[in-house]
Amino acid sequence: MEIENILPGEIEKRSMEIIESELGDVSHLSESEKLVLKRVIHTTADFDYCRNLKFSENAVELGKDALKNGAVIVTDTNMALSGISKPALEKFDCKLYCFMGDKDVAQKAKESGVTRAVISMEKAADMFGRENVIFAAGNAPTALIRIHELIRENRIKPSLVIGAPVGFVNVEQSKKLIMGDDVPYIVAEGRKGGSTVAAAICNALLYQLYDREKG
Repeated sequence: MEIENILPGEIEKRSMEIIESELGDVSHLSESEKLVLKRVIHTTADFDYCRNLKFSENAVELGKDALKNGAVIVTDTNMALSGISKPALEKFDCKLYCFMGDKDVAQKAKESGVTRAVISMEKAADMFGRENVIFAAGNAPTALIRIHELIRENRIKPSLVIGAPVGFVNVEQSKKLIMGDDVPYIVAEGRKGGSTVAAAICNALLYQLYDREKG
């Protein structure tokens, strides 16, 4: 067994080189979509995303435009919130929220008999309405389902929906609902996903902008 001698600052670069060498045929993706895919694989070490990660037309460019214009990002977990790059957000004056731990959300969810994720999305709709909002769901299919309903109710018109809940109950169905809506989306089709995937997709968009600005 041979151990690679890699400097700490070179580990991510080397990881991306390995990913690139093992990607296979992803010619159906644009270069900017490929960068998102590579960031997700870097986070998960799971090459199934070569098949499972789905993009609506121009979703990456529309997402980057939203970020350049100071988008609000709403996540369905504090883990996703923690994983999104704060320096990059600050560069473009973007705001980041997760309402899952709010007392009013917990109380209303209990009274209504629904998940906190549902109430969190409703709170986001009440606060931001049809503003420049990116929803990044990496845990709760109920969040994604409620986003779908809010779109149909004309209460929100997201600049981008990142749909990456993980699990078994209503996960695949929730993603199909978003893919049927008239909004830009990046969706991890199937059962796979997670908060780290949602954060990785956000970061992949931000880094494309941030690195360009630094360069």
